[in-house]
Amino acid sequence: MKYSLLFRVFFGLLLALAANISPAQAAQAARGELVVDLSNPMVAITTGFTGADILLFGVTDGKGDVVVVVRGPQRDTVVRRKYQVAGVWVNKDTITFKQVPGFYGLASNRPIAEFAPLVIRKENQIGPGFIQMVPADTSFSPKEIGLFKDALIRNKQNQGLYSLDPDKLTFLGNELFRANLNFPANVTIGTYGIEVYQFRDKKLINKRTTLLEVRKIGFEAGVYNFAHRHSLAYGVIAILIAGMAGWLANAVFRRV
Repeated sequence: MKYSLLFRVFFGLLLALAANISPAQAAQAARGELVVDLSNPMVAITTGFTGADILLFGVTDGKGDVVVVVRGPQRDTVVRRKYQVAGVWVNKDTITFKQVPGFYGLASNRPIAEFAPLVIRKENQIGPGFIQMVPADTSFSPKEIGLFKDALIRNKQNQGLYSLDPDKLTFLGNELFRANLNFPANVTIGTYGIEVYQFRDKKLINKRTTLLEVRKIGFEAGVYNFAHRHSLAYGVIAILIAGMAGWLANAVFRRV
């Protein structure tokens, strides 16, 4: 027992030094509580942004399994079903799901189904298939809603925004763990919730939540903010620039 306490104190201090967490969090780790933190609480999107990796690590109170779920930001999402009419694909049926996460990532130390009961996964939306998607239009049948939901998940997966298979979470000993969270180049700006679940003997024994911000900075941020705050002026400027570029291109080719 004495050595276990010393072990927790040591890794609590190690975590504090590595992640720059507060003394209170280090004390929680020493007491055997679940503590998590990020190497950087913000993903900065600049010109030429190609994606980012954020290190998440923490301390548990002993043996068990850990799942990390990254969600956000939530927005109403439209899904359309296409039909082929006279050789042309056209949109016909449309459904809007309320407050769907634009990004969904997973990390775990082993296959989640091996230690997390189905009822707990559904309750906590652990896995893309368990994301609660509420349609704005209730006239669709449950079967149709399921088909639209599956299509939305497939589209997000093809865009690299939804992870069906969890990334690797690694334990260093029995208590310290780490996981690399990958954010692709097309990630949406906003606030992301990162939830960490600890399981033991197929029971959820601990849960912690931390936040991550994805922001545009520098020139990208200036253009983005101007476009949203002064949309009319931005549209006019964009048209003028496009017209000028077309005129210059025409003038160059005319000389050639």
